Amino acid sequence: MMTTLSTVLEKLRIRKQDNEFIISEAGFCSPAGKLYNNEDLTIIKTYRFEEDSDPSESSILYLIEAKDGLMGYSIDAYGVYSNHDDNVYDECIRKINVNERDEQEIFK
Repeated sequence: MMTTLSTVLEKLRIRKQDNEFIISEAGFCSPAGKLYNNEDLTIIKTYRFEEDSDPSESSILYLIEAKDGLMGYSIDAYGVYSNHDDNVYDECIRKINVNERDEQEIFK
């Protein structure tokens, strides 16, 4: 089981799937600049990382797969430490279909 944020990100990097989906007013954007609507994406795994000694390091990482096969992630800090100024991110992430997969299936 992967227990740290850096471990998950390193696994994605090794597999060349470390594409960060960035939220914009129009949807989620890939590093290559392709825009995806919520219905084009599926959350395939959710990781929550909690740091007892420093709550500002608590975060959530969503592994996301696009209909065109691009796999990547979106990351956010918890609650008051969120790195998004408004509710746009939360609203958009909630609209993405969830189809959780086993970690072994994802990283085989």
